[in-house]
Amino acid sequence: MRGDDKQQFGVFSYVSAEARIASDHPLRSIRKMLDEALEGLSGHFDKLYASGGRPSIAPEKLVRALLLQALYSVRSERQLMEQLNYNLLFRWFVGLNMDDPIWDVTVFTKNRQRLIAGEVSERLLLAVLEQAHAKQLLSQEHFTVDGTLIQAWANRRSFKEKCDPPQRGTGARGRKLKRDTHESSTDPDSRLYKKSASMTAVPCYLGHVLTE
Repeated sequence: MRGDDKQQFGVFSYVSAEARIASDHPLRSIRKMLDEALEGLSGHFDKLYASGGRPSIAPEKLVRALLLQALYSVRSERQLMEQLNYNLLFRWFVGLNMDDPIWDVTVFTKNRQRLIAGEVSERLLLAVLEQAHAKQLLSQEHFTVDGTLIQAWANRRSFKEKCDPPQRGTGARGRKLKRDTHESSTDPDSRLYKKSASMTAVPCYLGHVLTE
């Protein structure tokens, strides 16, 4: 029998986010390792925050959200906040309840800068590597090198001529390329790159990874 397309939504839900996430979802094992590493950084987090005042975003939640941004290639923190508002998987991973409000993007950015200044990313990576080493997941027999172009959240038409271009360019024999003489007005750190001569150059970042 055909079911009714009812549009009346329930006010209450008795199924937790934990129950809705598949038991074999990759984020479950990632969060387990991440939580163990974050627990070891608790003392370092205490040193980054004042002992009194208004509570800020929990650094553990902040780190989980930033990891989601990297894993799912969320291009901006504003889009990340949008995802956290309605994406149940993201809310579960970060540790937000269904009724918890989403942070203001400006507040989120300021708290992120505090973690960067506190060298949290370096300490977190070392903690994760220690876990992998203890579980014999690392190998010194080989390493992998990879490079890629990460497309920036900027339009090609936003590139304007620089006021003070360099004397020597990044092209062959110091030839000046457009990325040397122009920069984006919305994302000055991005550069114009392309993977082949037949492709159009777009605002990108260079990503290089060396993995043991």
